[in-house]
Amino acid sequence: MKLTEIFARNTYSLSFEVFPPKTDDNYDSVKTATEEIARLSPAFMSVTYGAGGGTSKYTLNIAKNIREEFGVPSLAHLTCVSSTKETVAARIADFKNAGIENVMALRGDIPADMQGADRSGWAYRHAVDLIAELKQSGADFCIGGACYPEVHPESLSQKEDIRHLKEKVDAGCEFLTTQMFFDNNLLYNFLYKIREAGIEVPVIAGIMPITNAKQVERAINLSGSFMPQRFKSLVDKFGGDSAAMKQAGIAYATDQIIDLFANGVTNVHVYSMNKPDVAAAIQNNLSDIIGKHA
Repeated sequence: MKLTEIFARNTYSLSFEVFPPKTDDNYDSVKTATEEIARLSPAFMSVTYGAGGGTSKYTLNIAKNIREEFGVPSLAHLTCVSSTKETVAARIADFKNAGIENVMALRGDIPADMQGADRSGWAYRHAVDLIAELKQSGADFCIGGACYPEVHPESLSQKEDIRHLKEKVDAGCEFLTTQMFFDNNLLYNFLYKIREAGIEVPVIAGIMPITNAKQVERAINLSGSFMPQRFKSLVDKFGGDSAAMKQAGIAYATDQIIDLFANGVTNVHVYSMNKPDVAAAIQNNLSDIIGKHA
């Protein structure tokens, strides 16, 4: 099933993100975790893709297993940073042959050893280049892209960021998923601005449950996320108690999602990673809300 069919239902939907293993050694444990999340029957599950395509076969296998064994629509990530045309063409063919219907087209993070490198000769400098390639491939993919309510770290301004986002949509991006955010007002302001710019595709809100204090620093380093005082106080109070922090983080994420649903955002994607207990707790907190008409 294409994800745009889910978004068109105008019901509240909850989806989860998982990541593939880096090696064969922990494939079985990761597969088991993703299957536990699939048994929750979320609206869909996304499967990330390692930098440079190092986990591409695992991404494909996990995404295929989720769909075929559990009937859960899957969204396979595909990154293009520093990739060749031949590599991307091979990945597209693999996705097509595996029956993958939904692809998340991303540039991906610049590897540490390539920071500051001359990118002028790269086949894909931006996600829009990959989106165009997917559209031209002849495969009937439903293509998603990323967006940043707090501005992409490499953009000079939000205005520039939104202009590039419009280019991705014009190139064939059919829906957008946001980077994590911890203040819903940032998303509401962002949505107003992109609609004013003519971007009308569905926007899925990305929520990251912070279940241990170490995740806070990582979230800031990854996306420069703004941490509201209410959230800082939560971490300060419960960060030293792992069980309490986990419970508080799940409660904060749940509260964010309820507020989003109440304010007209119908589709939420939870960056639960490979934590079935976190995914289940959030879904249970919303059990009488999910599936209802917006």
